[in-house]
Order: sequence, then structure tokens, then C-alpha cells
Amino acid sequence: MKYIKYNNKTITPSKVICIGRNYVEHIKELNNETPDSMVVFNKSNSAISSELHYFSEDTRFEGEICFLIQASQIAGIGFGLDLTKADIQNKMKSKGLPWERAKSFDGSAVLSEFVPLTHDITTLRLELYINATLIQFANYDLMIYKPKEMIEEIQSFMSFEDNDIIMSGTPKGVGSYSVGDIFIGKIYSNDELLVESKWEVPNRK
Repeated sequence: MKYIKYNNKTITPSKVICIGRNYVEHIKELNNETPDSMVVFNKSNSAISSELHYFSEDTRFEGEICFLIQASQIAGIGFGLDLTKADIQNKMKSKGLPWERAKSFDGSAVLSEFVPLTHDITTLRLELYINATLIQFANYDLMIYKPKEMIEEIQSFMSFEDNDIIMSGTPKGVGSYSVGDIFIGKIYSNDELLVESKWEVPNRK
């Protein structure tokens, strides 16, 4: 089983629950329809990775604010990269088929260490830098569905296990990446840095 680090301890999420199309500008940049209800899909435990690998020229990064769930409540905060094989996803979407091949492949949930969330959740924001350039920015106000709504919707049809992760959606700025690229993901509360993680894409899978 794959694991993550939380509060200097090793824990094992049973699954990663992803919220799709949660930022208006991201929906527009991919020419997607605005959904009538929350888009929810899962990544399996085997998708979890602490390293960022190169898969193909069609593999897309999506930076996300991530929440660690314990006792069905948000306990921790981290940074995540939701990797997507865009060519496969487009084929699946065009045929009305599930996305697992494009979204839940091994290594597709790249996660930082997590820390306890003791700050006001409405003050959170995300920044993703690639090769020292700011590529993605997100904050609580830009989310279509807020964390409380995510939890309620997920619990309406699926149970949380302690240490599950919610990936809360990605803002505009997604794209492909290359071997040698350096990613730095940051989560802030106002101007206080809570989480920072760095990944360099190696020349191997």
C-alpha cells in the first residue's frame, strides 16, 4: 500500500477522491461544459506517489489544494498534482466511458507531506511554480464548491475511511511538462506558508 506523511507520521489513505471542474476559468480553458452537479471521481491507493514522473507528451499536470480526512472531517492540508493522460481522457469522454485509464494510473496522484489544518479554511491559497514561473494560482473564494459541500456530497453516496484524501480541483493554467522540469507547490493561509514541496522530473518512470 502507498502512504503519505502527515504531521511527521506515515499514514495510508484508502483512496483519493477528486473533485473535477471546480474552477470557472479552468472549465473555460478546456472548453468543458459547466456541470449541473459536482463531478467526483476516485484515484486508487496505487496512484499515490511522492515523486513526479514523466509519462508522455500528452500527460497533463493539475495543481490542487488537498485535504486529509479523519473522522469525516478535514484534519490536514497538503499540495497535490493530479496527473491526467489527456489524449486517453478525451477519447473516454467522447464515448461516455469512465476516466480511470486517464486519471487513476500508477503515480497519477503526486502528493506533498500534509500538516494539521489549524487555520481558517477560507484563507487558503495555492501557488504552483514550474521552472521558477508562477503557472497556477487558486484560493478558497475561486472554488465553485467549497470543502464543506465536497464532504457532504461525497458522504451522500460513499463513506470516508480515516486518512482519505480529497483533491479539491484545479484552477486554470494546466498543461503538459517535460523531463527536467522543476515543480514547486505551495499552500498558504493568507501570507503564512503552510506547505511547500519540490519535485524535479527525472529521466525515468
